[in-house]
Amino acid sequence: MPKIVDHEKQRKLVAEAAMRVIGRSGLEHATVRNIAEEAGLSVGSMRHYFSSQAELFAFCMNLFVHRIEKRVAAFVPEGPVLHDMKRLLLLFLPVDNERMMEMEVWFSFNAKALIYPELKRLSEEMQDGLFKASQFVIGTLIEHKLAEPKIDARLESEKLYALVDGLAIHQLMQPGRLTVAEVERILNQHLELLCCKTINSDE
Repeated sequence: MPKIVDHEKQRKLVAEAAMRVIGRSGLEHATVRNIAEEAGLSVGSMRHYFSSQAELFAFCMNLFVHRIEKRVAAFVPEGPVLHDMKRLLLLFLPVDNERMMEMEVWFSFNAKALIYPELKRLSEEMQDGLFKASQFVIGTLIEHKLAEPKIDARLESEKLYALVDGLAIHQLMQPGRLTVAEVERILNQHLELLCCKTINSDE
């Protein structure tokens, strides 16, 4: 009886192998041969799961998007509000080894987004997700009457988005420059600056 292969599961295993290769050796070493070897497959069998390198990279990028969506979906508010908003933003930052590896691979993929339209769309979706998270944080501060009364929600969402995106890039390009505690302090201070002067960081 022929062996039944779970096609989607196998595609995921190949994608995870590709991410390990890229995280360990860089995108330039993510050849079909190296990925096949990492996944324990023959070079010929790779074509059964991905018809092109671009399709494989797009699948990998989707895995990243789903990982972050899963983290955000599992987020449970603990209170106080400012503390929760900081915790939410940290979900998008490389504050541990796993997320640092994810970020390294993600930026490698983004370099290819300039060439492949399907990767560009996924990159834009990822960035849009971060911007929406920034909008949510600003909206939450306003909803709980913590924000300054005349705050410009759109502009502050853009500024927060730029701050978090910049911190992610700095952590990737200069690992060790900031400790996780320092990253948290930066986020704390920025959020506190958005709030009424009578509000303290424990509210």
